[in-house]
Amino acid sequence: MATASSLTWQQLRDLKLSELTGAADGWAAASRRADAARERVDAEMSGSLSKTQEGESAKSAVKRLKRLSKNFHYIHTETGLIRGAVDGLATELESPRRRLRSALDEAASHGYKVNTDGTIDYPAGGENGITGAKIPGGTVLGNNGLVGSGNPGLYLDGDGKYDPGKGPGSPALISPNPHRAKAQGIADRLAYALREAREIDERYRAALHKLRAATGVDVTTKTWADVAGDVDAVGGAARHYLADRVLDKSPTERKEWWDRLSEEERQEYITSFPDVIGNLDGIPAVARDEANRENLSLTIASLEGQKGDAVQDKLQGLKGLQDSLKESKYQPMYLLGVGDQGNGRAIVSYGNPDTAKNVSAYVPGLGTKLSSDFADGTARRAFQTAKGAQVYDPSSASIVWLGYDAPGLMGVASATDAEKGAPAYNQFMDGIQATNEHKNPHITAIGHSYGSLAVGTAAREPGGIPGVDDIVLLGSPGTGAQHASELNVGKGHVFVGSADNDPVTHLPPKKDFFSIFTSGPPKYGDDQLWFGRDPASKDFGATRMESGDGPLAFGLSGKGATPAHSGYFDPERNPSAADNIARIVAGQSDTISTEAPR
Repeated sequence: MATASSLTWQQLRDLKLSELTGAADGWAAASRRADAARERVDAEMSGSLSKTQEGESAKSAVKRLKRLSKNFHYIHTETGLIRGAVDGLATELESPRRRLRSALDEAASHGYKVNTDGTIDYPAGGENGITGAKIPGGTVLGNNGLVGSGNPGLYLDGDGKYDPGKGPGSPALISPNPHRAKAQGIADRLAYALREAREIDERYRAALHKLRAATGVDVTTKTWADVAGDVDAVGGAARHYLADRVLDKSPTERKEWWDRLSEEERQEYITSFPDVIGNLDGIPAVARDEANRENLSLTIASLEGQKGDAVQDKLQGLKGLQDSLKESKYQPMYLLGVGDQGNGRAIVSYGNPDTAKNVSAYVPGLGTKLSSDFADGTARRAFQTAKGAQVYDPSSASIVWLGYDAPGLMGVASATDAEKGAPAYNQFMDGIQATNEHKNPHITAIGHSYGSLAVGTAAREPGGIPGVDDIVLLGSPGTGAQHASELNVGKGHVFVGSADNDPVTHLPPKKDFFSIFTSGPPKYGDDQLWFGRDPASKDFGATRMESGDGPLAFGLSGKGATPAHSGYFDPERNPSAADNIARIVAGQSDTISTEAPR
């Protein structure tokens, strides 16, 4: 590969892209062989030895085989990244090479000579319509100096020299030679094609330069941290390559693209671009899960050894998520998104959202982040919902969607985070609709706490939340709406869980908030909450499902500060709310128990 400064137009013209794609195929084959070897070591050698042999010798052999497996895994990953980079390079270079060859063909058709340095010689010809004088041939450079720059007031005399004093008010360079403008246009096209090719060449050169294995055969945590950097480098280099295929497409278009790929091609994309495929709405759940399990390990490795509370929170959250993926009690479990941006990203489905007839996606609220509490706290709520819904319809899946930065205490009074998260949630739900195998799946959007504002904001966008049939709001401080009809799901399809001892559902409007400190607790006759009308109020127009009173807040029940607020999903702490959520998710909202609105 040439460096950015040395790539010439001759090299670009003569470039055999088939050789690059052939090399990419070779790296892909190496990656597949390494993966097959790893599977054989794990299943046929290490697994069999562990089951049939005992003693120190057997343990030592198993340890060595695990080390060998890690090496094959590393080779599989790195060779897959090389394949992706080389294939991306070949694909992107095709366009500038085609444009350059087209410009060269046109130059030849006019009898122009393209010099080694890219300048173009053109013949004398034509009469000067102003002076009638003949002018000699000339040489033009693409994007060189003032030539072709569009500067006004420049005029080319009959002798071929610039005279800035002529042609006042002229919008561009004037030449009496009819070949002049044609040659200039060709030169500009050549220069543009070469400049584009050099940028592509340098981008991939830098990425491939990173893909160098360290000496030795030990694959350590540091090794995987380096791999995580390699994944970022290749994905960054291939941004244009991926944009044309999937990034700049709708979830439906991405699903159609994926369906056209062979199984071998799909595996190559997962191996080459795991961080892209794993977090791309419109890609089927099984593929996203496979890519994200690799992303999860790489992200953990990249954070190991870093300092700071925020990093440690994410690290513990990722490790907790990894442990949950291994636990049989949570199966089947699909990792649909993971990342360390912001407060951390994690999207987890209990049950396959592509094969289930009923799918729900729950958005958590205040203070939620990827931390040690995520797997056993936030994500567990989606697990409880899936388990409950499957009692009424086994074909049910439930998702926790931490695809945005939920606010902390300092930001909870603002709708900013909800407004930022709403478009991402809508695109995710569009993807859920696109990949589901059923013609008309039943999809439920669930928002808890501040998450209900995020869901409400998403629902109030034009067209509402894609594919959603029902909306469930739990412990809501308001949705930003004054009436359920604003949420775009039709009458009778907005449900509210609002425990009487949940203080969040009693937050007064902003204008009355500070009166707490002067006039005591607000009177709750006003149905305006912090973010619009109380969804549990009569005038909002939603169905208030039975949720019970819940334990007293602020430690009065001995169960924490706001136990009623956090208990809606739990069949032990709030059985009526949990059961009603399960029924709605399973498509049986006509069987829920209700209570009078406020």
